[in-house]
Amino acid sequence: MAITPLMPVYPRCEVEPVRGEGAWLFDAQGRKWLDFASGIAVNLLGHGHPHLTAAIQKQAATLMHTSNLYGSPQQRALAERLVSLTFADTVFFTNSGAEALECAIKTCKAYHYATGNPHKYRILTFSNAFHGRTLATIAATDQEKLRKGFEPLPDWFTVLPFDDLAAAEAAIDDSIGGFLVEPVQGEGGIRPASREFLHGLRALADKHGLLLMFDEVQCGVARTGTLFAHEQYGVTPDVMAIAKGIGGGFPVGACLATERAAAGMVIGTHGSTYGGNPLAMAACQAVLDVVAEPSFLEQVKQTGARLRAAIEQMMPNHDHLFDHVRGMGLMLGIKLKADSRAFVNHARSHGILLVAAGDNVVRVLPPLNIDESHIRECVERLSAAAAAFELPKAA
Repeated sequence: MAITPLMPVYPRCEVEPVRGEGAWLFDAQGRKWLDFASGIAVNLLGHGHPHLTAAIQKQAATLMHTSNLYGSPQQRALAERLVSLTFADTVFFTNSGAEALECAIKTCKAYHYATGNPHKYRILTFSNAFHGRTLATIAATDQEKLRKGFEPLPDWFTVLPFDDLAAAEAAIDDSIGGFLVEPVQGEGGIRPASREFLHGLRALADKHGLLLMFDEVQCGVARTGTLFAHEQYGVTPDVMAIAKGIGGGFPVGACLATERAAAGMVIGTHGSTYGGNPLAMAACQAVLDVVAEPSFLEQVKQTGARLRAAIEQMMPNHDHLFDHVRGMGLMLGIKLKADSRAFVNHARSHGILLVAAGDNVVRVLPPLNIDESHIRECVERLSAAAAAFELPKAA
C-alpha cells in the first residue's frame, strides 16, 4: 500500500512535539524549539497554561458534551460575555474557523432572503485572502493552491484587489449582498488593511444595504493588541468570524452578528453537532479571563513593539535576506528577499518555529504572554539561522 495511514495532505516536517511548556515545544528525545508559530496563532497563552489547563480538566470531569437539542448554560454565559465585549447581539458557536466563516456566509444570504432580496446572494472578497478549506471558503479566495483540483466551485464570490476601495465600489451591483474581508491578512502575508479601505467598505455597505463581514479568525482575540483588530480601525462589522486563539488550543470558533444581520438565522436554518459543547466553552472562558483584561492587551501591544524593534535592529546584519517587518501587535511578518518557506524550514534547525505566508513573508506568531527572554531567544535564533542560510544561486 503506497498511501500512508494519515491521509497525505500535509507536507509534515521533522518536528514531532510531544510536550509543551510556555513558549517551548519538546520532542520525545528532549530537543526543544521556541514556538513562535503557536499552532498558527492558536496557542495564545503558550503550552500548559495553568488556568486554561485547569478549566479544561475541571469541565472534562463535569460535563463534556450533550447536544444543541438541549439548553446550554455554558454557551449562554459565553455568548453573553462576547456580546458584552463586542458589537454583536448574538453568537453561534462552531468547531473551527472555516465553520465560523460558513456561518457568516449563510448569515449574509439568509439576511437578504429574509428581507425580500434573495437575488443579493453574491459576496465581494479580496485577493490572497484565506478564509478556510471548505468548498465555500476556498471559493471565496483567488489562491490557486487552494482551489486547484476542486473546481467548479460555488459561484457566489467576486474576488477583488485587496485594499482597493475603488474596485470594491465599482463591483457593486444588484446581486451583491456583502463584503468579506480580513482586517489583517494572515496567510496572505501579514498585510493590514488601510484605515481608508475598511472605513470605505463600511460606508459602501451602509449606502447599498450590504453586510460587512470581518474574518478575524487569525487576527482576532487579542493577537494585535486589542481584543479584535477592527477596534484599532474604529470600524465595526455586521458579522464576524473568530476561532484559533479563542480556544487557546481547544478547537472552537464562533460567528458573531448584530440582531439586524442575523434576521434570517431562525430555527432550523443552521446547526452543529459539537459546536459550543461545554468543554469548548470552558476553554474559551479561561482564555478570555486572561486576554480580555485591559492590562494584558496593553502588554501585548508593548511586547509586540519590543519584538518588532528587536527584529528590525537585527535585520541590517542580514540585509541580503531580510527586507522589512510589518503587522500589528504580536502578529508580525518579516518580508524576505528569498523564498520564505525555505527559510522557515531552515530556521527549525536553529530551534525556532515560524510559519511561511504569501508574498515571501515569514509569520512571527508567538504566544501573547512571552517576555524579554523569549524576544532575545527569537532574535538570536533568527540571526543564527539567517547567517547560515544559503540563498539559491541564480540560474
